[in-house]
Order: sequence, then C-alpha cells, then structure tokens
Amino acid sequence: MKNIKDYNLNELKEEFIKLGEKPFRAEQVFKWIYEQKEINFDNMTNLSLELREKLKNNFTMCIFKIIKKQEASDGTKKYLFDTLDGNAIETVLMKYHHGYSICVSSQIGCKMGCKFCASTGIKFIRSLTSGEIVEQLLAVEREENIKISNIVFMGIGEPLDNYDNVVNAIKIINNPKGLNIGARHISISTSGIVPKIYDLANENIQCTLSISLHATTDEKRSSMMPINDVYNIEQLLQACKDYIKITNKRISFEYALAKDNNDNIEDAKKLVSLLKGMICHVNLIPINKIENGKYIKSDNENIIKFRDYLNEHGIVATIRRELGSDIDAACGQLRRKNLNNY
Repeated sequence: MKNIKDYNLNELKEEFIKLGEKPFRAEQVFKWIYEQKEINFDNMTNLSLELREKLKNNFTMCIFKIIKKQEASDGTKKYLFDTLDGNAIETVLMKYHHGYSICVSSQIGCKMGCKFCASTGIKFIRSLTSGEIVEQLLAVEREENIKISNIVFMGIGEPLDNYDNVVNAIKIINNPKGLNIGARHISISTSGIVPKIYDLANENIQCTLSISLHATTDEKRSSMMPINDVYNIEQLLQACKDYIKITNKRISFEYALAKDNNDNIEDAKKLVSLLKGMICHVNLIPINKIENGKYIKSDNENIIKFRDYLNEHGIVATIRRELGSDIDAACGQLRRKNLNNY
C-alpha cells in the first residue's frame, strides 16, 4: 500500500477524488497527520467510519521506530531510525537560541564518496520517499514533544540526487495547513550536482541553498569530492551565480577545514577570489574525525585566521558551532557503528 505521507496536499486531494471522496476530506486528514501528529486513522474522529476504513485499506502511515538514541552534553540528540524495510537512517536534533533545528537524511547510503564524510563507508541502498523524509521530523517531534522550526537537508545522502522526493517533502513541510515551516527556514545542502541546481532555481522555492565547496582548486577538491570530476569548480560556481541571478537569494558555501590540507591563508586568498562579487556566506566547519578517515580537524588558531581573512576581504564568514562532539557527531557515524545489524 501507499504511504499517505508521500503525498503533498494537492496530490492527496486527487487521491481522495479517486476514492469517491470530497477534496476537503483530504485537508482534514492532512491536518490530522501534520497538525495533530496523529498516527492512527481510527482516531480521526471527524471522518466517517466508512472513510476511515477506506484509508486503512488504501494507505499506510509509515511510523518510524527508534533503534538507538544518543544525547550529547550540549543537548544535541541523534536518532537511528528503522525505515521498516531492514534499513536504517540517521536524524539529528539541535537546540539553538532561536528554537529547534533538525538535520534529516535524504537517502539510505550515499553515492557521492566524499572522503571526509562518514556516510562514504555506507553502501547506497535507495533514496527515501517524500513521506520517509517528513516522518523523520514527525518522529522527533512526537518523541520530544516539541515544535521544530528549522530543517537542514544535510544528513545521509545527496539531496539533489533524490531531487523529486526532496522537493515534494519541502512542499509538505512548507504547507500552511500542515507543518507550516517557512521555506526560509529550510536549507538544502548539495555536493554540487549542477543540472539540479538549475532545476531548483526554477522551482521558485524560497529555501536556502548550501554548496559543499571545501576546496579552492580542482585538484584538491577532486581528491576530497569525486563529484568534482563530473562538475568542476568553474561549472559549479557558474551555476551558483546563475542561481543567485534567478532567485535573488544568497547562497551559503560550506567549507570543512582539514589540517594541512585546505586551511592555510593561500586557500583563503583563493576562496576570496572565487567568491568575489557573489551574494554569499561562508560557513566554516571544523571537520569531524571519522574512523579510518584521511582528514583531521584544523587547529583553532588556523580556523580563526581563515575566518578573519575572509571577513576582512569582503566575504562574510562564520564558524559553525560544534554540536554533539561527545557522541557520534559526524554524519553516518551512528549508522556505521550499527551496520552489522542494519
């Protein structure tokens, strides 16, 4: 049967018409799922018994089970969810002064092979459906009895490699009659699938685009990120410039600082040159050490010098606050530890 959470509201109305039901009934069910966080069709008491039976006979609800949960001293929580087919994904909850943010996965495993990412050791199985992406948020809200205000697509998987399901999940999350999280509070991170950046620009979704750049030369970036052999820095940055022109929105560039690799002042100078004139922000990330990983975190002194150089030369740069450092913080680490079982 079909997962009812895979449908945005317009699609759900079409499904209800096929069932011989009025479209407004779809809105009622949509609100039960996303406003009331209902997990059982039987409890949707403003629906007729006949309709509830139709729902049970035609749809599943997709309720994730928590396999493991970790909590860091700073309040960051990491969940390993059972996707109900023998696989598992990670989701991370982070608390900030402005509210709760959640980092969701978009795939089970990843094809990109980035050398600094713990997901690289996880075989790609499949992409998540729209409903499975949204269920991560719902499952955490149910577990913690909270309201999440910000979402980042930065967990396991490449969001733009699962383009249609990610965009549809955003439509569900963004809908005022559902979770009602503003698009400006949703961020999509990509390793740089250039054609999909253009597709996203034309979607007219006001979410934030984050580009995993991490290096200033093709040689260095290719050694860190194989995707660069397909879409090099020049192609990627041209797509970013075009994205800004089409959407008039600022792009965020992620730059993970690895010791003795991409963290010196020469790299900072090249980065300034590459990004000059763009409406952008650079998010400097103290890299997480992963098991058997090649890269280690840059020294704090180097990180600060790098940030200051960018800011002094007209590129707005901040250092990402390190969260979850006393648990399996890097994306994919918790699942890797449980790989034998899931």
